[in-house]
Amino acid sequence: MARDADYGAFTEKFVLKPSSSGQELPLNGLTFAVKDIFDMDGRVTGFGNPDWAGTHSAATSTAPAVLAVLRGGAICVGKTVMDEMAYCINGENKHYGTPTNPCAPDRVPGGSSSGSAVTVGAKLVDFSLGTDTGGSVRVPASYCSIFGFRPSHNAISTAGVIPLAQSFDTVGWFARDPLILKQVGYVLLGLPDIKPAQPSEIIIAEDCFRLSSIPNDCLSEVLVKSVKKLFGGEIVKHVALGELVKDEVPSLNHFMSKEIQDQEYNIPSLAALSSAMRLLQRYEFKKNHGEWVTTVKPDLGPGILERVCEAVRTTGEHIDSSQAVMAELRAFLTNLLGHFGVLAIPTVSGPPPKLQTDATTQETFRARAFSLLSIAGVSGFCQVSIPLGMYNDLPVAVSLIASHGSDGFLLNFVETLYDTLQEQGF
Repeated sequence: MARDADYGAFTEKFVLKPSSSGQELPLNGLTFAVKDIFDMDGRVTGFGNPDWAGTHSAATSTAPAVLAVLRGGAICVGKTVMDEMAYCINGENKHYGTPTNPCAPDRVPGGSSSGSAVTVGAKLVDFSLGTDTGGSVRVPASYCSIFGFRPSHNAISTAGVIPLAQSFDTVGWFARDPLILKQVGYVLLGLPDIKPAQPSEIIIAEDCFRLSSIPNDCLSEVLVKSVKKLFGGEIVKHVALGELVKDEVPSLNHFMSKEIQDQEYNIPSLAALSSAMRLLQRYEFKKNHGEWVTTVKPDLGPGILERVCEAVRTTGEHIDSSQAVMAELRAFLTNLLGHFGVLAIPTVSGPPPKLQTDATTQETFRARAFSLLSIAGVSGFCQVSIPLGMYNDLPVAVSLIASHGSDGFLLNFVETLYDTLQEQGF
């Protein structure tokens, strides 16, 4: 098939049918694609880079997450393009090309699960599998105007998935509608049918919404109106999340550099949170792949090369502080949300950047995005990115975060909420 017909999303196309099929299977007849970071028996896992593919042999087994959806009745139709070594949120790949964003072709699709998001956004498959360490499902979901779910950390097996940083790695997935999102989630998470529970509180992080380039009355108000219509206004609460995090996560002081405190365009405590996360991510990346990088000296694209080199130079200094931040943030957010509370934030700080935007121009945007993305990343909580439609002809999304282990509740809540969100319009 020509590249423009499949949006440049696939590295390899094939058909892999489930061993059994039937109407009773939850994913019967649904098609899906798989990010080229998952092992599939007999195929080389490419990890977004030809030097990686050339120095690794074919997998001898299939990742449990892929097997789970196959056993659920779904049909796999191929593997998808990803950012090199999963170390970018843009979706641009100099070796395999950049998958075309179906709702904004002159913009990046988001990464690192770029091809997986594009296959869903372009209606080439019903759902797809990706991974999310620092934002690699949530960002492309937002940019391609589809649903993306990052589950609670360790809720789904990452066996047979090339690691980036194990403290944050998760198996995530994309869908165009909340029902398929939920059905796939129930299969991957191994959940029984759960009766939807009413949320105890919807907490709007006002300061986070102010980070977005989309006017606040457009973004958070659509959500607030929908919640009020469904559940009444008394469950809606507004907070300045940055101030709470600053008070409740004292180990962040280690990461409060003068540069972070002087950033006019960010929330200092969340910028420090992002800094703590990225330090541990670099350290774990080095442990996983440092030897391969220094031995093979792979050909890496711009941006990725600098990040990989920085990771390889990382020492173990301040790693214990990063781990303390993780524990403190999880304790604080668990107390804030309980089992059925929901925290609302923008998924990222604005619409997708234009293709081939230079790194300096993107610096502020990336800093804001990672401040938002690090909340679920560091806490290990589950997060869903929900498409709200288009603003100035570009896709816009909001995110909901729930406590670790509340994935089923969050999936049900999205399904309940989405029709009303659409009625409210954007």
